[in-house]
Amino acid sequence: MRPIPVLILTLALLFSLQSFSTKKWGATGHRVVGAIADDYTSNRTKRQLKKLLNHQSLAFVSTFSDEIKSDPRYREFGVWHYVNMSFEDTYETSKKNPQGDLVTGIAECKRIITDDNSSDDDKAFYLKMLIHLVGDLHQPMHVGRLEDKGGNDIKVKWFYKDTNLHRVWDSQMIESYGMSFSELSENADHLSRAQVKYLQKGSIVDWVNETQVLTKDIYNATEEGKNLSYEYSYKYLNTARTQMQIAGIRLAKVLNDLF
Repeated sequence: MRPIPVLILTLALLFSLQSFSTKKWGATGHRVVGAIADDYTSNRTKRQLKKLLNHQSLAFVSTFSDEIKSDPRYREFGVWHYVNMSFEDTYETSKKNPQGDLVTGIAECKRIITDDNSSDDDKAFYLKMLIHLVGDLHQPMHVGRLEDKGGNDIKVKWFYKDTNLHRVWDSQMIESYGMSFSELSENADHLSRAQVKYLQKGSIVDWVNETQVLTKDIYNATEEGKNLSYEYSYKYLNTARTQMQIAGIRLAKVLNDLF
């Protein structure tokens, strides 16, 4: 799989980010993940990232995988953004999508990045994909149920405006808080080295299963058709902030291991 020239992104950027809002952490969320990851990458990793990303920051490239969705030539990567599982299953026991999922997408990105035969352009493309996908892994609705498309078909209201559960978690709850990605990342909770090390334990599959536990709680606590507002934000905004922080810390671990 070879990437299409990056120049086509000029066209993709003409589209509103709102058109992608049901598919991802919003742009703010992904940039928070990238900014936090940058604080935990080693100096060696930072040098490799600057080389492959042409000195662009992790926060800047974190939205790449959503920006290219407007081009049909990238359609094959769409299934990499999520994994649907029955709540009776873990990833190991779940029925797998033959076209791939978050777990297989991350594995393929890592394979190409570490392949000595891959070109720098290929490595850069899949590195940007990887940065984004690790963020998606920690957005609970990306580990949702197949029957409602990860919460996209669960209709609710956000401050009396029609929306769906997936969109609330992707962007609306975060955007309503009114902080930029840099403000959110700078105000992430202080963690000790021991706490960071603990969060970085486990595999990609372990992290998916962990996210699913949170996903179940959100499904159980959210009534379809309900208006969600201050009370919901009070209950779950810190959860979203924590998930972004954990995603950034784990993204740094993945990148440090690669480089």
